[in-house]
Amino acid sequence: MDGVFKVKIGGQAGQGIKATGLILAKIATRSGKHVYTYTEFPSLIKGGHNLIQVLISQREVTSPSKKNDFWIALDQNSINLHLEEFKPRCGILFDEEKNYDLSKINKDANLYPVPLVKLAKSVGGSELLSNTVALGATIAILGGDLQIFKELLSEQFRNKGEKIVGMNQRAAEEGYNFSKENFKDKQQNVLAKENTSQRMVVNGNDACALGAIAAGVQFAAIYPMSPISNILAVLAANQEKYNFIYKQPEDEISAINMAIGASVAGARSMTATSGGGFCLMTEGYGLAAMTETPLVIIEGMRPGPASGLPTWSGQGDLRLTIHGHQGDFPRIVLAAGDAQEAFFLTMEAFNLADKYQLPVVVIVDKNICEDDRSFSIFNTSDYKLDRGKFTLEKQENYERYKLEADGISARTIPGTGNFFIANSYEHTTIGYDTEEIEEVNQQMKKRMTKFQTCIENEKTDSKLFGPEKADVTIVSWGSNKGSILEAIKNFPNANFLHITWMNPFPAAQVKNILEKANRIIDIECNFEGTLASLIREKTGIEIKDFLLKYDGRPIFPEEIIAKLEGVKI
Repeated sequence: MDGVFKVKIGGQAGQGIKATGLILAKIATRSGKHVYTYTEFPSLIKGGHNLIQVLISQREVTSPSKKNDFWIALDQNSINLHLEEFKPRCGILFDEEKNYDLSKINKDANLYPVPLVKLAKSVGGSELLSNTVALGATIAILGGDLQIFKELLSEQFRNKGEKIVGMNQRAAEEGYNFSKENFKDKQQNVLAKENTSQRMVVNGNDACALGAIAAGVQFAAIYPMSPISNILAVLAANQEKYNFIYKQPEDEISAINMAIGASVAGARSMTATSGGGFCLMTEGYGLAAMTETPLVIIEGMRPGPASGLPTWSGQGDLRLTIHGHQGDFPRIVLAAGDAQEAFFLTMEAFNLADKYQLPVVVIVDKNICEDDRSFSIFNTSDYKLDRGKFTLEKQENYERYKLEADGISARTIPGTGNFFIANSYEHTTIGYDTEEIEEVNQQMKKRMTKFQTCIENEKTDSKLFGPEKADVTIVSWGSNKGSILEAIKNFPNANFLHITWMNPFPAAQVKNILEKANRIIDIECNFEGTLASLIREKTGIEIKDFLLKYDGRPIFPEEIIAKLEGVKI
């Protein structure tokens, strides 16, 4: 990853590892740099070894990396467990008074011993303040602006009062001044300030929540479950400002049913969950389809089965979202590749749900949900709210499930004078239960016609990165996007097909591209190559070359590069 400086911060849970990394990312962004962060933490309620990697560059950064240029080691494990991740001349900042064992570190490493705890206590703080001292020292070493850091600390701790803000700012100054005085010959210009356009640092959870707000969400009910919990935190904190309701349910079953009820009443409605929670939601999933109720569901993937790896990432839920619940019904399934796509796909999902009167799932994975990245401010000026065939006008002889050529009937809400019934049974055009053969067949065909209508009206095409013709075509989805884009920079004869519409599937376009490929490699974070099986099902093309990973970690660019070098393109 040429031109990218990689900083990793490690320590125990409770030492503010992620907060420290996020502040570093914001300092870099406000200094005119692009950033990407990758976090690791164990599935423990308390304790454990936590890490965050912050990648900084003058160019766009889209993925994590296996190697690091600089370490902030707040405990011994940050060295012992990661020796293979140190570059030969890696910088290592540590507490000089904690007797770290550095015997296994490469002799060419640049050491930055700083009395972190001592300096933290010198400003009236405790050992917990040592992360602020460490970051202040790092800012000096990397040529950063202390004033930007102090402004961020003021923003971070303003709710805790001037005393806490002042203590943190003094701790930052102590670390900064110590490095300036003691490491004069080891300083770099990684964080040298540049003039550039304004950027923001955002992760997928933030993006999904903000996308929902931008789309005019009116009701949300979400039960917390890793990795989507921060979606509800953002929504709950902003409901009064943007005039919508966030309701905290007792479980996932209640969440989806509350959202369905709000939608029946006319509200733009959503819920969010992970794979395990989606399993509980499947009954409501089918209810939304049978009643033709618009509903947006954010599904954040992590490894399974059962509780699996709660704080790690995976891509094993694609078939679950496409086939969950018994019977046949149309549902739209979209898959984001980064936080920006998560934002715009969430916005699009609300329009799609309203236009086609069905559930729409936006799939993200843990790496998208929790990895922060710098983006230009999202532009929503082209977005137009589309509620489809939604009416508040009283209609004579209203039929909620009237047979229409496009499969979409006029939708209304209680209180308009339009009588209808919405329950879980198969029904007539008015909504009365029925088991009559002709009526059952008509309603099934009506609902399934929505798929063809959607295909005809929506831009479901996938995106091809790289040359139109290439020796190797990579096909993938989700957060693998960033690592693949980083890797193929080294291979002008490779291209990448990134698929975001999973259902309905853009079969004609995918088949047209893959039939031209000399060699296809499927890259996914699951055991069976689920996307490849979907491609085979929809196009008849069988992919035989794979790079699959299912240990909860991301597929790094270095692993993709090694794979491509192995096929000798």
